[in-house]
Amino acid sequence: MNSAEKSASVSSHELPTGFRFAGATGGIKASGKSDVSLIVSDRPCVAAAVTTTNQVFAAPVQICRERTPRATCRAVITNSGNANACTGQEGIDDAIAMCGQVAKLIGCDAEDVLVMSTGVIGQRLPMEKVQRGIELASEALGSSERDFLAAADAICTTDSYRKTASTTFQTDGKTYRIAAMCKGAGMIAPNMATMLGVIVTDFPMSGPEAQASLSRIVERTFNRVSVDGHTSTNDTVVLLSSGAGDWVTSDEAAAEFVEAATDTCLKLAKLLVADGEGAVRFFEVAVEGASNDADALTIAKCVAASPLVKTAIQGGDPNWGRIVSAAGYAGPPIEVGKTSLSIEGHCVFRDGRPLAFDATDMSGRMKQASEVKLLLRVGDGSGASKYWSSDLTEDYVRFNSLYTT
Repeated sequence: MNSAEKSASVSSHELPTGFRFAGATGGIKASGKSDVSLIVSDRPCVAAAVTTTNQVFAAPVQICRERTPRATCRAVITNSGNANACTGQEGIDDAIAMCGQVAKLIGCDAEDVLVMSTGVIGQRLPMEKVQRGIELASEALGSSERDFLAAADAICTTDSYRKTASTTFQTDGKTYRIAAMCKGAGMIAPNMATMLGVIVTDFPMSGPEAQASLSRIVERTFNRVSVDGHTSTNDTVVLLSSGAGDWVTSDEAAAEFVEAATDTCLKLAKLLVADGEGAVRFFEVAVEGASNDADALTIAKCVAASPLVKTAIQGGDPNWGRIVSAAGYAGPPIEVGKTSLSIEGHCVFRDGRPLAFDATDMSGRMKQASEVKLLLRVGDGSGASKYWSSDLTEDYVRFNSLYTT
C-alpha cells in the first residue's frame, strides 16, 4: 500500500451525530503511549458485535457476546497493552469492573457498556492503571475529529499507524455518516492482531438488523484478510447506531448502508494487512471459476496463507507453481485443465500448462507493486472471491520471537 493509500487513514472524517470519543494514558503500556479508549453515545443506541471463533477467548469477548445485540448501549471501553485473556474468573470480574466504572461516570446501567481488550495474553489487568485511564478518558470526551483520532490511537498496540475510515451516503432523501476505527498488525486472521474494530453510524436500525448487517460486513472485509493465519482470542468488531427510533424500514436503504459500511471497512481491512508486522508488501488473491463463492473463498484463503506463497511475494519471485499447488490442496474441486494464473495482469499459466514469460521483468513488477495481484481461474463455475494477505519477512519472525521477552 502506497503512502497515498495509507494517508486515507488519517484524512478528515465527517463523524456521525450522537457520539463522543476520548483516548487517555493510564500507564498500562511501558512505552507511555495512550492505552484507554472510550466511545460514548449521548443516548441509548443500538449495538451489535461479532467476535472471534477461537475456543480460547478473552473475558471481554464473553461480556460483549452476553450484551449484544441490544438497543440501550451507551459506551464501549477499550484498553490496550493487556488482552485480559486466559485470566479466569478474575479476568471476567476485571472486565465487568471496567464497565461498571464507565457506567458510573456517564450515568447508565453497567450492562449497557461494552468492553474490549488487546495486548499480551495471560496477564491480569493492572486495574489501578486501567481505572486511572478510564477516569482520564471520561474527562476528555469530545465530539471532534481530534477526539475520534485520539480514541483510535489508544486501541493500538504493535500498529505502526492508526487505522480509521469514514464515509457519507444518502438514502430515502437523508444523509447518513459512518466512521470506523480498527487496530491490528500481528495475530491477524479474523474469523468472526489482536484485531479490534468499532463502527459508529447515525443510520437507524434495530438490534437484529444491526447484528445481521454487521455479520455481512465483517464476512466481506475483516474475514478476508490475514497476516499470519493466527485467529486471536480477542477479535471483536462492534457496530453502534445512534439512529435508534428513527426507523428506516426500506430494504433498499438497509442494503445501501451495508454497501457503504463494507466499502469503509474494506479500507480498514487492507490497512491491517499493509501494516502486518514486518510486512513489506501485501497481495490480493482473486479466485474465479470455482463451483460456488464459498469454494472460491476457501481456495483464495489457502493460497494467501501459504508461507511459500507469502515468501515468494516478499522476494518478488514469480514462482507460480507454489500458487497453483496451494489451490490444489485447498480442498474444493478444481479443473486442472482449465486452471490459469495471472500475476500482475500477466498470464503465466493457462489451461493447466505453463506459458513463457520474462521472469526478471515479472520479478521487477512484483517488487514495485505495493499490492501484488494474483488472479487464479480454477474452472468454469460461477464462484468467485477475493482475499488479502501480507508477505512473510525476517522482521516478522524476529519481532514475534521476542514479543514477551
